[in-house]
Amino acid sequence: MNTYVLLLRGINVGGKNKLPMAELKTYLEEQGCTNVTTYIQSGNVIVQSALGAKALSQKVEDSLPKKFKLDSSIIKILALTHDQLKAVIGNKPTGFGDEPEKYRCEAVFLMGIPTSEAMTVFAPREGVDQIWPGAGVIYSQRLIAQITKSRIGKIVGTLPYQSMTIRNWNTTTKLLKMLDEMSAQKAKEQN
Repeated sequence: MNTYVLLLRGINVGGKNKLPMAELKTYLEEQGCTNVTTYIQSGNVIVQSALGAKALSQKVEDSLPKKFKLDSSIIKILALTHDQLKAVIGNKPTGFGDEPEKYRCEAVFLMGIPTSEAMTVFAPREGVDQIWPGAGVIYSQRLIAQITKSRIGKIVGTLPYQSMTIRNWNTTTKLLKMLDEMSAQKAKEQN
């Protein structure tokens, strides 16, 4: 069985595409996933599946809107392995996420779009926003004291934005911690 974190784009956002996590968990179990664990209401799920990452993402992306009558035009699913999420965190820019009282940090996960194309829609405001390209991710940092001057919101509505899902840094690191714990438990059971 493969272990993934599924990042769902387009659910429980602005009162649209409401999907209770308990119902999502049951649905994923019906799709053959095991050890399904959801984290907060914004579409973060850890699952085990016999399917590969792309096949699982496509299966869920195709069937989820039909099952729950959701707007399929904004639903996208990204399945990341433990190693992929570990690399996102391990390859963060120096100091990124280290001062949560000063900066709001987010991982902008890319869903089938090259980093170079995604970067074109960002127009960081000097002294407020900073962005860094990564492998399958863009790191975004905003100065909290100047957050109303941030330009990060300008990406919404652009074509590349439709292939992105954003998680705050606390959520991103918590998901890795959950995967680490699951992996340690699995190793313990095998010994």
